[in-house]
Amino acid sequence: VEKVQKNLFLDSWLRACQGIGARAETNAVLDRLMEAYSEPHRKYHTLQHLRECIQLFEKVQALAKNAAEVEMALWFHDAIYKTRRNDNEEQSAYWARTALSDAQVPQAAVDRVSELILVTQHTGIPINTDQKLIVDIDLSILGASTDRFEEYERQIREEYAFVPGWIFRHKRRLILKKFLNRPRLYHTDYFYTTLEEQAHQNLSHAVHSIFHQY
Repeated sequence: VEKVQKNLFLDSWLRACQGIGARAETNAVLDRLMEAYSEPHRKYHTLQHLRECIQLFEKVQALAKNAAEVEMALWFHDAIYKTRRNDNEEQSAYWARTALSDAQVPQAAVDRVSELILVTQHTGIPINTDQKLIVDIDLSILGASTDRFEEYERQIREEYAFVPGWIFRHKRRLILKKFLNRPRLYHTDYFYTTLEEQAHQNLSHAVHSIFHQY
């Protein structure tokens, strides 16, 4: 299994680098990214999440306008993840800009990858095809199977283990309700059709469960 996962990551990385026009050695960047996603304080934003994103991307890459840019942005979207900070996406985008510029990737592509990373903050509305796609891939966990969604909720709680229970429950409920109250969770027809209903079930159950923990 581990070998299959390594091949998945390596194939994805090489495909993204080639597709985006990287003209310099990027193995060191790959190693640093793998280390970052393996940091011990991470419980959800790990190689598991990255793997799930890549596997989904491989299914839907034909929907992208610039597939290599979306794939590269997925690699970097949680590259920096510190639970006590609120600028993780900005820091991840900065790392991507630096690494891709060093790899001699054309500036226009670097700019677009940076924008794709920033849109995974999920605070605004994605405006183009690739932004919609990366947001939907990142939020696909909300429409995962019941077991995987419950595992995800446990993993998020573990990442924020330093937050007292009642504060965490209050803030988590607000976040989940905000997603639940959106007119639609997924921006692309593919994800809307395949995951929207399950996502609403997962979110409704989670919000209800948290309410009864008070």
